[in-house]
Amino acid sequence: MQNNLQQMYRRALDLRAPWLNRWDSALRYTMPTADDEVATLFDATAADAVDNLAASIYSLLTPPESLWLSLVPESEDSPDAITATMALRANLNDSNFYTTIHQCYLDLVILGTACLFMSENPIGADSAFSFTAIPMKDIAILQNAVFHTTSMSAREVMEKYPSWTPPADIRDAIKKDPETPIRLVQSLVGKDFTAWLDVGGNIENNIVSTGTFETNPYLIFRWSVASGELYGRGPVLRALPDIKTANKVVELVLKNATIAVSGIWQADDDGVINLSNINLTPGAIIPKAVGSSGLTPLSSGADFDVSQIILKDLRERIRHALLADRLGLLSEKEMTATEIMARNADMMRILGATYGRLLHEFIRPLCERGLQILSRRGVIDKISLHSDAELKYIAPIAQMAIEETLL
Repeated sequence: MQNNLQQMYRRALDLRAPWLNRWDSALRYTMPTADDEVATLFDATAADAVDNLAASIYSLLTPPESLWLSLVPESEDSPDAITATMALRANLNDSNFYTTIHQCYLDLVILGTACLFMSENPIGADSAFSFTAIPMKDIAILQNAVFHTTSMSAREVMEKYPSWTPPADIRDAIKKDPETPIRLVQSLVGKDFTAWLDVGGNIENNIVSTGTFETNPYLIFRWSVASGELYGRGPVLRALPDIKTANKVVELVLKNATIAVSGIWQADDDGVINLSNINLTPGAIIPKAVGSSGLTPLSSGADFDVSQIILKDLRERIRHALLADRLGLLSEKEMTATEIMARNADMMRILGATYGRLLHEFIRPLCERGLQILSRRGVIDKISLHSDAELKYIAPIAQMAIEETLL
């Protein structure tokens, strides 16, 4: 079993490897970190559009101020769906769900794939649920399998898995320094969970913990998927060539502006002028030898500037790819009822497929996981979305879909 698990893990890493460079580029041009060079980002059009699109998805799919899902009993002898709905909503509202999910929506827009980890809080906490946005660089997936690789201190591993006994070869190092960093792999294949130390060699000798999950705590959802691929493709990945080009055009424009401000100068090398002592600032007086030409500005032939024309076109295409020119129209002006219906229909055409995928890969697994935790804790009766009840989605975008169907 362990040998098979190790082979699956390596296979998952190999399938993820081609995506890492794409993700790095997408993040560098839309959400640079402290590790990235500041000078590499010159144009913020894509970054601004990403924030707007993530906020739009948040308000359309998971608005905290309204009931965005409801359980409807399929039969009279079904468990109390109303009680389950209220308990599920109350625990979501009291958890960190609404602050964490926005991070996942940013990953969804930028990378095309996002991962939300839904864990159970100890008894007595404000909410039964706790959520963590897992960076996609730490996640590798196969069909029906998730591998989560992370680095944490030995103290954190022992707190998370109290029954773990460190292997003999690192036991002394951990005793001397409990903060010793450890690379940990947590895998879920079907319902079987295994955590092990990624130190090479056989997994069997480095197992930290094993167990089973009735429902998958790793909620992985995608924007769109190409045939045969496991990872999603988001709008930023599609617009990345235009984003890179716009960034380069702005960089060149700024360099040209620097030349326009400070100029390019030439001087005769007469042994009198010391170029190191020349300061090209407003009001500066530059001495020159009598009879010499001194500094002479070198004229530039770049009088016809096409960069702004190119840049305008690139920015429009970026904003169009990231839906900024379409989703923003609903709040920019007052509209008639007919215009609102037309905008809603256009929005469903744009986001309909993505919305359907998010319902299947995100909202439904989230509810199933939440109901399973609440029923195991005795808060509600055991309820199944397959036989006892069905989900009724009443988020704003769902209402648009219903209205479009009726029309």
